Amino acid sequence: MKRFSLWLVLGIVAAAVVGITLAMSRPYQYKGSLIEPPMPAPDFSLRQGTGETFTLSEQKGSVALLFFGYTACPDVCPLTLAEMKRVKSELGRLADQVEVVFITVDPERDTPERMSQYVAGFDEKFIGLSGTEEELAPVYKGYGVYRAKRETGSAAGYLMDHTAVVYLIDPDSNLRLTYAYGTPPEAIAADIRQVLKNAR
Repeated sequence: MKRFSLWLVLGIVAAAVVGITLAMSRPYQYKGSLIEPPMPAPDFSLRQGTGETFTLSEQKGSVALLFFGYTACPDVCPLTLAEMKRVKSELGRLADQVEVVFITVDPERDTPERMSQYVAGFDEKFIGLSGTEEELAPVYKGYGVYRAKRETGSAAGYLMDHTAVVYLIDPDSNLRLTYAYGTPPEAIAADIRQVLKNAR
């Protein structure tokens, strides 16, 4: 009986070891929509409220989380920016290797100064960008951004229908992942950890 018990215990231990080994050898499953093979992220240069120019390609070595929206947005944009703040909180020290970039789809109302002030309300390190229609048009095209003015007839003015996707650009300046609106911050943070790990 003792011998049987010993073999039973050894069998359980061996099965556990095999299970752990298999789990560790499985490739990581990304939570976002993986772009494979990765494609070079369309580069751009746009103005910040400080007067400085932000150029995407100069951020090589960091992860960029790119989102398009506008400051008068009643729901999707503020919720997404709040979630990006949670993503950075989830990352702890790794948050210093992540840039959150918010680009307007409403340059008629959103000046660079207004964009910078708006994102600072969520996180002082967030980057808000704007420009002229001519400057922004190739950026919208490069990232396949949909935008359309919708008149409301209210005193608040028009609304903008727009793409609500977060784009993850890896440290090699490749467009690597996209996230649908409402993706949990914990899932995005887990993907960022993996992207940074693979970049080392």
